[in-house]
Amino acid sequence: MSRRSQFFIVLAMLAAATGFARLAVPATHASPSAVSMANEQWKEVTDWVTKAAEQVPDTSYAFKPTASVRSFGQLVGHIAGTQDLMCAAILGEKLPAEDAVEKGATTKAALVAALKASTEHCKRAYAISDADAGKTVKLFGVEKSALYWLVSNMAHDNLHYGNMVTYMRVMGMVPPSSQSP
Repeated sequence: MSRRSQFFIVLAMLAAATGFARLAVPATHASPSAVSMANEQWKEVTDWVTKAAEQVPDTSYAFKPTASVRSFGQLVGHIAGTQDLMCAAILGEKLPAEDAVEKGATTKAALVAALKASTEHCKRAYAISDADAGKTVKLFGVEKSALYWLVSNMAHDNLHYGNMVTYMRVMGMVPPSSQSP
């Protein structure tokens, strides 16, 4: 194949790719912001965490798959406490103790209420502007952007939702992310 033929084949491929790209994303479509994408992912996992907390019976809140891990209830409290801590830092508020909920709330009703309250608190953090997301926040002795901590909070919730899935499966339950709509 001649160089000229190769050139026209590559040019045709680029033209086709550019045309397909324009079809996939309309020119009037604005790219979502980093904060809005983090918020979308956080809402999804927080919904699953909350549904799991609501669906597990109160008699199973003391359940531990092994003695060396948190109980289901402690896991709910840990998620709620960490959300409060991270979102308070992002919002420039006084930092609560990370383990305050885990050590303070013992009943399902109190833990679910604390989880829902921490989620409401975090809604304000996930509503910050992209400009504010670039501001530096110090947490755990580390200075990172507010966006970093928003993503870290979402990742932390995902990590522990994975624990909840395992606990629920061991209890013979279907976790929210696997339930039919």
